Amino acid sequence: MLVDSHCHLTGGHLGEDRLEAVLDRARAAGVDGLVAVGCTLEDSRGVLALARRTPQVRASLGVHPHDARTWDASTGEALEALLADPAVLFVGETGLDWHYDLSPRDAQEAVFRAQIRLAEKLGKPLMIHTREAPEATLRILREEGARRGVIHCFSEDLAFAREALDLGFHLSFSGIVTFKNAQAIRGVAAWAPPDRILVETDAPYLAPVPFRGKANEPAYVTHVAAQVAALRGLSPQRLAELTTGNLEALCGWSPSS
Repeated sequence: MLVDSHCHLTGGHLGEDRLEAVLDRARAAGVDGLVAVGCTLEDSRGVLALARRTPQVRASLGVHPHDARTWDASTGEALEALLADPAVLFVGETGLDWHYDLSPRDAQEAVFRAQIRLAEKLGKPLMIHTREAPEATLRILREEGARRGVIHCFSEDLAFAREALDLGFHLSFSGIVTFKNAQAIRGVAAWAPPDRILVETDAPYLAPVPFRGKANEPAYVTHVAAQVAALRGLSPQRLAELTTGNLEALCGWSPSS
């Protein structure tokens, strides 16, 4: 049993027929659980509808830093109502993206803080996006007292990993760990505490080798898991058991339950 801890299944890149085929291929590959992620309020509504009707899927709902400029008081209220649903495991994808800067940085920070506070209020862990903003991300987490969640698509260095772990966060590794030029990330994947690692696809982005450059999908998390297992000297089966157990410990959900 394996869980893809972060994937995107809505947003228009999949029609209903293709979505069912993607879910079928995931099951056939032994991927029994998927955490589908919403990045806007509208997207989050679609993700929640999918999670409600699909036992294989649970939800993570939030407003991505790219869309922080759209946030207002009504957004927070509407998001909170969605997050209260038991099919929702995480708050986010939230955080900072200073690579694209599609929203002003002050708006990104304010919306990140607002979602951290929602997570605390609702007792749910965070799903965090951070790109080219490591110090600011950690500073905000410290200032807000955030203590539980996932650094998704981990792509930072060992120093960042140490501090994120000290704050209580899990590290989720994506297809990047299969890239030959990702030696620093591979090093963190080999080193990280066994009870704090997860694997993901971030589908449809970042397809792992041997599918690099193609559309990603949850079935391919098996390749991510195999790479992390090899780096840690484990069997793929043991890595699957470990990461599935870690997700259950973090948010109380196992696809077998």
